[in-house]
Formats: sequence, structure tokens, C-alpha cells
Amino acid sequence: MNNRIDKVEVRIEREAGCEDLPLPQAASAYSSGIDLYSAQTEVIEIEPGERKLISTGIKISLPVGYEAQIRPRSGLAYRHGITVLNSPGTIDADYRGVLKIILINLGNKVFYVNRGDRIAQLVIQKVFSPVLIEVEELDPTIRGEGGFGHTGM
Repeated sequence: MNNRIDKVEVRIEREAGCEDLPLPQAASAYSSGIDLYSAQTEVIEIEPGERKLISTGIKISLPVGYEAQIRPRSGLAYRHGITVLNSPGTIDADYRGVLKIILINLGNKVFYVNRGDRIAQLVIQKVFSPVLIEVEELDPTIRGEGGFGHTGM
């Protein structure tokens, strides 16, 4: 069994005033996602059906050929109906701004985000640049154009 996980160097910069927050970190040795924390200085209220943009107070520098994906935290989704609206959000290798998370409350109670709360996960993935080749017709498959539930429930 291979217990090795490949590593990639990602540089991180804190915004001024965010030195008190933990750096993103994995919850376990084999976690693919690293937790991101709210850097908001005030408590943020998210009403049911409402969305808010939450700062993490960090910037990252990814190597060329990689992307970062912002994903929901399963516990927030299950317990409170809180998810990442554009999931997964994509951070490109040339982006240098502060990472911000669009949280939406799909639950039925007001949700409060406090400074230092874990609000999302960051997953680093290798990406490939496609070479698009226009053709007159695509190669056939058994599935063909079947989609959106064509194999049943």
C-alpha cells in the first residue's frame, strides 16, 4: 500500500492584522483539503437564503500548472446548511488577491461566522491545458448524447 502523498510548495502571505489567525492546515495526515479560517473582524450574520463574502485574510502563490479549489466543509453543510456558493471555486496560479469565500445559508436558521471559524477547505490540484481540435464529427460511443439522468434514478 502506498502511503505517500505528493507535496507541492504553495507560498502564503497574511494580510496585515491577521497574524492572530492560524495558517490553513489539514485536519489529518491524509486530508486532501486544508481548512480556511474567517478573518472578518466583526461577527457576520447569514440569514436563511442569504449569501455573504467572507475574507480569509490570506493570499497564495501557486506554482504554474496547479489550481486551488475552494470547497465546502461537510460539517457546516450537514449541521447548518452552510455551503460554498460557487463550489468548487477556482483560484488560478496567477491570482494574487486575498482569498474570499462566498458562503450561502441553505438552512432554516441564522448562521453566525466569527473570526477564526473554519469556513471552507482549500484543495490543490494539478491542471492540464487542453489543446482544442475542431472536427466535423466526434467519435461515437455507446452512451452517445445521453445525459441528465438517462441511466435512471
